Amino acid sequence: MDSQCECCVNYEYDGELDEYFCGVCLDMDEAAVFMHGKTKSCPFYRPGDEYTIVRKQN
Repeated sequence: MDSQCECCVNYEYDGELDEYFCGVCLDMDEAAVFMHGKTKSCPFYRPGDEYTIVRKQN
C-alpha cells in the first residue's frame, strides 16, 4: 500500500509526543480493514496542507 500521508490533511502533528499521526477516527471494523492492508489505497486520503485548512476558515 503506497503511503501519501505526508500530503494528507488528516496527517497531524502532536507536539507533546513530537510525532505525526493520522487524525481520522475509525470504528473497530474500519480500523481492522485498514490495518490489515485490505485496501489498495487509503479511503480517507484528502490532498492538502495546513494552508488549505486556513483558506477554508477565512
